[in-house]
Formats: sequence, C-alpha cells, structure tokens
Amino acid sequence: MTDPTVSLGRSRARAVETLSLDATGTRNALSAALVTALGDALADCGEDPEVRAVVLTHTGTTFCAGADLRDPPAPDGLVALLRRIVELPKPVVARVTGHVRAGGLGLLAACDIAAASAAATFAFTEVRIGVAPAVISLPVLPRADPRALARYYLTGERFGPAEAVRLGLLTAVADDVDDALAPVLDGLRRASPEALAETKRLLTARVLETFDRDADGLTALTARLFSSGQAREGMTAFLERRDAAWVV
Repeated sequence: MTDPTVSLGRSRARAVETLSLDATGTRNALSAALVTALGDALADCGEDPEVRAVVLTHTGTTFCAGADLRDPPAPDGLVALLRRIVELPKPVVARVTGHVRAGGLGLLAACDIAAASAAATFAFTEVRIGVAPAVISLPVLPRADPRALARYYLTGERFGPAEAVRLGLLTAVADDVDDALAPVLDGLRRASPEALAETKRLLTARVLETFDRDADGLTALTARLFSSGQAREGMTAFLERRDAAWVV
C-alpha cells in the first residue's frame, strides 16, 4: 500500500493559496490518501474569506501520473474531488512544469485556467492498461473538442503543450510558466470575490450539467473496468515494466 501520510504542500501569497502535490515517490499519483488531502485543502480554501484564488501545482518532474495503481481512489471519491474543483467559489489555476498522465488530465481540465511550461507532456494512457478515461471525461469532454481528443483517448499517445492548447486542455504554454501566470493572478487579485464566484458559476454551468447527468454511469463504468481481467493484466504489466499480453 502507498504511504497514507503523503504530503500536500500549502503556502499563501497575497490572497492566493498554492496547493502543491508532493508525493514524488509515486510521481504524484492519485492515491486514496492524496485525493482526500487535496479535497480537504480545497474545502478549506473555499470557506476561507482571505483566499481569492487557488494555484494547483506540484513538486518533481510529474504534475500527476494518474491513479495510484497500488492504492487507487474509489471512483466516486475522484468524482467528488473533480467536482469540488469545478464548484469551488474561487478560481483554481493549474501550474504545470512536468508530465501529466491519465487522471492528472482530469485535474487539469477541472481547473478554470491552466498553464504549462514548454517541457510538459500529456497522455491519456488508460487504454494501455485496460481501462478507459471515464470519470475524468466529466470535466474533460465539456471543455475540450471530443473530435480532436479521439486520437489521444484511443491510442494513449503522448502529446506536447502546444497540442494541449489546441485541444482546449491548456490556457497557455510558456518557457517560464510563472511569467505567464503573473498577469492572471494579478487580475484575480483585482477582481471582486463575489463577482469571481458568480462569473465562475457561469463558466462551469455546462461542466456541472455533465456531472449531474453522467457521473453515476461513468463511476460504474470505471469500477467495472478496473475489476476486469484485462485491467488486471494491464496494471500488472505496467508495474512490471513490460508489454501487456494484448500488445501485437
């Protein structure tokens, strides 16, 4: 089992709370413990009148490697985390300087604004371990072009930040992501808290409609696929660093 004491860094500067995924030993994979810790921290930020916005970032070379295959979160727990990001009455800004895989792209899509460095890479790797990008589709599909996503959903190929911008998964890419985000955070600090909350509500209405309509079905699909024989083979092959049995 993964260490349940996984760290989530927290800091604050001029009303912006930074939450930093800090489980570098598992490449910031989403364990049950990390999902709980991040959800609790976001809830704190939502209730704190001194927090104007949240930056979600990471330590190490990976923003998030997806679900922790040794200690995966329950599908409904991941749904709840993604919905909390979308529903939070404060803007959530993703700051990415490393790799993003599978469930990490769900976090990225749930955020209101996302910027990445030129070194970042992305992949929907679920099909390669015998599952599907089901739950993460709740924020991904309403915010990105499904036709453009089809290639990467179906093949698991890696793509770069310029392509992620084209797909609608990123707001911006820059050599220095902090320089790119400086005017964004300045703008959020200048905005009325009530106006920010109501404007975010307008922007996320369609995403939340997708949660209301599809969450139960996609949660059930995820649970079914993760318990399948092909998923067991795919996850074992991944952990053993070998090709799955179906690779030709």
